[in-house]
Amino acid sequence: MKQQRKAWLYLLPALLFLAAFMVYPLIDVFIYSVEEGYNFASQTYFGVGLYNYSYVLHDPYFLQAVKNTFLLVIITVPLSTGLALVISLALSSIRPLRDLFQTIYFLPYVTNTLAVGLVFMILFQKTEYTDGLINLMIQWFGGSSVDFIEGPYWAKMFVLCFYTIWVVMPFKILILTSALASVNQDYYKAARVDGTSKGRIFLRITLPMISPMVFYLIVTGFIGAFKAYSDAVALFGTDLNAAGMNTIVGYVYDMLYGDSGGFPSYASAAAIILFAIVLTITCINLLVSKKHVHY
Repeated sequence: MKQQRKAWLYLLPALLFLAAFMVYPLIDVFIYSVEEGYNFASQTYFGVGLYNYSYVLHDPYFLQAVKNTFLLVIITVPLSTGLALVISLALSSIRPLRDLFQTIYFLPYVTNTLAVGLVFMILFQKTEYTDGLINLMIQWFGGSSVDFIEGPYWAKMFVLCFYTIWVVMPFKILILTSALASVNQDYYKAARVDGTSKGRIFLRITLPMISPMVFYLIVTGFIGAFKAYSDAVALFGTDLNAAGMNTIVGYVYDMLYGDSGGFPSYASAAAIILFAIVLTITCINLLVSKKHVHY
């Protein structure tokens, strides 16, 4: 009993911090989301209901943001995780230069995202002075130039996904490389003695042993992709609605501080919808991981 009290005493600062900065804001946002006709200046409202949710769910800008966010999640999370796993396996097999390559691959993660976005914009943007390096490479292979920044929707989504994968992959490489290094080498030795193929070793030994880290990266990848906003701003500027490349977080920000801002109730409703989406997908991922993860 005394030990339990000590444990709770040690946990008390963390619990107070969570209550003050996570639980209370979530409750406050939910309250804002059901206050109809909220006036930011007078701090008054004329009713309580679900009108804010109805407005947000019928807003074309929000629906476009949902579409963009889901495409970003569906494309970038599997691709970045798969590429990171392939690169980590390659790094694990190159022992003499592994540390050097780990440092090189980790550099994009410690570089400012806006700076990386500016570089990507210069590489892909088509201007009156130059078509950009990427378009020059496309023309070398006989293709026609495309304005990836101000051109068609598919081109802008391609750049956003490419940029997102570039930014998030270094962290995943670091985690997976560490996970591969922690696998007991005795399993590999026993498999080689039995004449097991490399593909079967990967599927039967490597993948099950690192599955907790893989699912961790998938879950955090989904959460991070749903919170994307700075990536789009770095490429397409602050007026994401005009570019058709806004995200759910960007929509929340615009409702609070943008040109159409001053509507905390709409922003709160959108934030609660985003919270429900992320919570649902996270729970599904956790249920799937319990069935497939080998500890």
